[in-house]
Order: sequence, then structure tokens, then C-alpha cells
Amino acid sequence: MKTYDWIVIGSGITGAALSYELVKQGFSVLLLEKEATPHNATYYSYGGLAYWSGTTDLTKQLCDEGIARHRLLSQELKADTEFRELDLLLTIDRDENLEVIAASYAKFANPPQLLSVEEACELEPLLNKDAIAGALTVKHGHIHAAKLAEAYIQAFLRTGGTMYVGQVWELLREGQRVTGVKTKTNTYQSANTVVCAGGFSRALLKSAGISVPVYFTHAEIIATPPVDIELRTLVMPADLQRFRLEAESTTDNMWDVMGEPLPPILDAGAIQFRDRHLYLGQISRIIAEPFAPIDAMSSEAALRDSIGKILPKLKNLPGTWHHCLVAFSSDHLPLIGAISNFEGIHIFSGFSNPLVIIPPLAQRFAHSVAGQHDEIILQLSPQRT
Repeated sequence: MKTYDWIVIGSGITGAALSYELVKQGFSVLLLEKEATPHNATYYSYGGLAYWSGTTDLTKQLCDEGIARHRLLSQELKADTEFRELDLLLTIDRDENLEVIAASYAKFANPPQLLSVEEACELEPLLNKDAIAGALTVKHGHIHAAKLAEAYIQAFLRTGGTMYVGQVWELLREGQRVTGVKTKTNTYQSANTVVCAGGFSRALLKSAGISVPVYFTHAEIIATPPVDIELRTLVMPADLQRFRLEAESTTDNMWDVMGEPLPPILDAGAIQFRDRHLYLGQISRIIAEPFAPIDAMSSEAALRDSIGKILPKLKNLPGTWHHCLVAFSSDHLPLIGAISNFEGIHIFSGFSNPLVIIPPLAQRFAHSVAGQHDEIILQLSPQRT
């Protein structure tokens, strides 16, 4: 049986990018994906690249590196990632204080500009002027995340990587060393295994007796077919509740609670892709069980009502409710690197925001395990929290 240098678990954008960067460093790499056509957080991603949103030296540097990589990836990977720059419109509800909301964005590297209701509606004619007190806007990167992941995978395969479809049931252990993985039909050996399974990372590691502070929300959206209506901007609320939900839920005892320990939140937003289909969302829930049932009918109704208040013409578009898991950490930074007290097991997960920093961090991780010291990767170690 062949022993790989690296097994990468999960072919979403994190696993796809990391597999490509590892094989470029000369490692033998096996990429494992549980579904032939994944329907994960990458597939349902809005695709926004918030390269303006750095708040520290670390995040500002990564955002700058990230947008520089994204501008070149279509050429490097020989596939169209649908990269573009568009106007992000952050809506402010009528009952919110314009100045307070605008001031909360002053910490960012490139703070968004405050718009009046009239200016916001000129930028996005589909907005309901009676539902907002104003908006913030900033230039924002955008990609088709699923197409970028597929581009990474195809480049990975061309460079000599191997990919199999099969759900990982078990991490193989010999004492404190992880030696590979077992799927339903096969066993694969490796010197190193890296978990890039997004919202499933926590459960997979826990099943092997490995505790890592990575968490997940259940995210819900509506996907429409291509439509004639034109949405010019990426619309999201300026006061995103999802980050508060994440902050309130990062205590481990909460993850031992049955059911839904915190009420769900709804951040009404919308994005239209180049083929004119839309994603409308999103609801976020904290439920410790990855496969917990969710009432799709009531969720879809809540999503449509919320979207309809801000963008009335989108409320009744044909579309289908979808659900996925989104991984996050306790400090909004990803968890990257070797897991303490074990050998041969690593994590590359927790990228709830921003998507823009995944390509440079995949590159940095691959360089670091090839022997190049990287202070940034050390700062993102899962042992930091």
C-alpha cells in the first residue's frame, strides 16, 4: 500500500487550495472528498473577497496578499474563477444609528463610505428606500468559489496529485500518532494528515479523541436559477449578527448541549453571479449535531420575508432552500498547523471570514511544512487559543 506524504481531507476551497500548494512543493498528496459533487460551504458561498477589511498588521498583510493572489489565479490555474470587483452595499436599517454603524467600520484598512438613502438606491435600484436609513459602500472582490475550488483541483491533478471520492470514517492512530485514514471501502496511509473538512472538522477530530477549538454554524440560503432581474451590487447588512452569534457560542460546554442553545440569526443579503443566478440568505444556527434536522419550509419563509423588506423584487423569485456547515474559531482567525500532543495530524480550517486570505495561507502552510520558517503560520497555530 502506498504511503502518501500528505492526506488532505475535504475538497472545498480550503482543501483544494492546500492540496495544490502541497503538491507544488513536491509532496505526494492524496485529496479525499466524501461527495462526487460537493454541496458544502464553498458551493453555497457568496464568494465575497473582503480585501478592505484588515484591522491588524496580520490581517492587513493577508488581505493584501490575498487579493494579489486572486487577481492572478485564473491565469495560474488555467481556469476562469470569475474574479471581479464590484460595489459592496452594507445596508443600515431605519431603526439603527447611521453614525454609530459607520464608526464601527473606522477600524478597517479601507473604511466603507457612508451613503444617504438616495445615494444607496442610485447604486442599487432594487433597494427598498423605505426600509433603510442609509448604507455603507466599498469596492469588494468577488469570485465563484466553487469554480475556484474546481480550478485548484484540476491544477492539483495536472501537477501529479491524486484524488478519491470517499467519506473519511476514521482517523487511524498508533498511540499519539495519526498514520492515515479509513473510508468505507479503503484504508490510506500517510506521514501527515490535514483536516480541511470545514464544519465537519470538529466532529471528525473528536471521533479520534482529538480536541481542537474549531466550531461551526448551520447556514441556510436560497439559490435561484438564472433570472432576468439585475442586482448590481453585493448586498449585506452593515450590522452583521453572525459574528456576535459566533462570539457567544465559543464555549465548549455549549457544544455539549442538546438542541439549539442560542436563537438563530438572520442576516439578509443577496449576490448575483455572472450567469445571473442569485444566492439569498442567510440564516445561521448553532447546533452541535452536524446532521440535525432543520425545518426548511419555515426557514425559507423567514428568508424570503427578510429579503423582501430590503429587496422586494427578489422575495418571490423561484429558488430552492439549501443548508451547509460553516466553520469558525473563537477569534475570527483560522486554525492552521500541527495539533499539539499528537503527531502527523494538522488542521486548516475555521475560515468563516474572510475568504480572501485562503490562497496566501495555503501557500504559506505548504512552504512552512517544506521547511521554510513562517511567522504568520505560527501565529495561527491551533494552540494559540
